[in-house]
Amino acid sequence: MRRTLPLFLTFVVGMFPIFAFFVPHRAVSDLNQQLDTWLVIVAAFALPLGVVNLVGSNITKIKRKQKGWPYSIVLLAGLSVMAFYGIMGGEQGFHPKFQYMFVNMVSPLQATMFSLLAFYVASAAYRAFRARNIEATVLLAAAIIVMLGRIPFGDMLTGGRMTPLSEWIMTKPNAAAQRGIIIGAALGAASMQIRVILGIERTYLGKGQE
Repeated sequence: MRRTLPLFLTFVVGMFPIFAFFVPHRAVSDLNQQLDTWLVIVAAFALPLGVVNLVGSNITKIKRKQKGWPYSIVLLAGLSVMAFYGIMGGEQGFHPKFQYMFVNMVSPLQATMFSLLAFYVASAAYRAFRARNIEATVLLAAAIIVMLGRIPFGDMLTGGRMTPLSEWIMTKPNAAAQRGIIIGAALGAASMQIRVILGIERTYLGKGQE
């Protein structure tokens, strides 16, 4: 019963939106909207569950003095202080100290993370753009054309002659490749949803109940 009931509920809740899409009846539509509202409520519980899991794993790390445990102390302290002042702000808006910490601590940390990612992207681009074969050579040439047509320095060097070719690459070959990736991702998501609805994929039940 512990396994059958979740599988049955998953099947019913997963199939109902599909049924509602093909049955344009007001009662069916209203019930589908109600299910969407319940979905938002259930999804909201993921945040506190994530916080509990984060706190528990870091407390365990601190107790066992595992590698990097001082950073866990900083994380928990920051989480506690931000949560405290966030709750103190209430419905009227952000608490001044919460706003101060967000602007002067969280935002600079986010900027630092994205700036470090830029170096990783540049490193990956350097490895990918090495002209080892025909495909890599075409990729390198396309990247150079796009960069020359999209940045002011490229316009200055080429007099704007690369801009139309760069736009063509972005709107034709690049758009076609993006659509192929999106279609593939959508098919993969649909297949996973079918596996979950039919009870083939049961990892959400937890260990021992799959």
